[in-house]
Amino acid sequence: MRSIPLIIAVMALWAATAATQAAEPAYPTKPVRVIVPYPPGGTTDPTARAFTGWFTEKMGANFVIDNRPGAGSTLGHGLGAKATPDGYTLLLGTSGGLVVSAAFGSKLAYDPVKDFTPIGVGVYVPFLIVVHPSVPAKNVRELVELAKTQPGKINFASPGTGTPNHLGVELLTSLTGAKFTHVPYKGGGAATVDLLAGRVQAIFGGAAPWQPHMSTGKVRAIAIGHPQRLPQLPDIPAIAETYPGFNNTTWYGFLGPKGTPAYVVNKINAEMKRAVADPALIKHLEGIGMVPTWTSPKEMGEMIRTELARWQKVVSEAGIKPE
Repeated sequence: MRSIPLIIAVMALWAATAATQAAEPAYPTKPVRVIVPYPPGGTTDPTARAFTGWFTEKMGANFVIDNRPGAGSTLGHGLGAKATPDGYTLLLGTSGGLVVSAAFGSKLAYDPVKDFTPIGVGVYVPFLIVVHPSVPAKNVRELVELAKTQPGKINFASPGTGTPNHLGVELLTSLTGAKFTHVPYKGGGAATVDLLAGRVQAIFGGAAPWQPHMSTGKVRAIAIGHPQRLPQLPDIPAIAETYPGFNNTTWYGFLGPKGTPAYVVNKINAEMKRAVADPALIKHLEGIGMVPTWTSPKEMGEMIRTELARWQKVVSEAGIKPE
């Protein structure tokens, strides 16, 4: 007899759940536009294609990439913020556009905290410290000591002032007291050429673009900015092993404009979680230098806020001004 109330309770819960599900609109029922704030190539585009391919296969509608480069990725982020919040325009947001640009003081057409609905982070994009073979340092401690004994003689290239690559140099300076010379370029191509030629000595660079040069001995990777070593590069130590708290890792994740419905957020986030558990997708992402991950929407929102505060502090202490 005692089981009757339990059966009734279970049936009531089932009925409530079914009613809630029935109240949610079907999604997606038409193509979904996914703004990628960089041109084809690089790492954002293949990352977006990996996830949108999964979404298209698993969710029964086409997820179509719309590359919108410009203004250091802030153009695409601005378009994502201003889109109609119906779930049919999403943004592959980057920490560069959501955190670094804002921390650097760039004038933005959007508020990275207030103008988006976070869905989830999908990949981390670690930076390596890569040095020219002429540099005697074999690890990050030796590089720091070299910079301390020869202040300003270690030229650290970057794709430009205020880029995540540049801020990694400033964070290392802040934590160690070493004196590096920052050499900004207009993009990564010229910085790569000069490092390979030995005209500059070091750079914070993405793992995937530098691996071919590492394999031929044209450069040497001495440390990684991610908090842990990479599975695909297990012999390269994390800077945090020597200088605790160091983290110079960018990330990519999905967002909608402010007001995107919760049922859209939850469905996309659930598919992201399944995607980064898939062995084939993991292998593909690791092959292009990514570290697959998953966060809840709430965790992504917290990451934006905490990293914004962290990089604002680094920028302020370094006295970096927008160009």
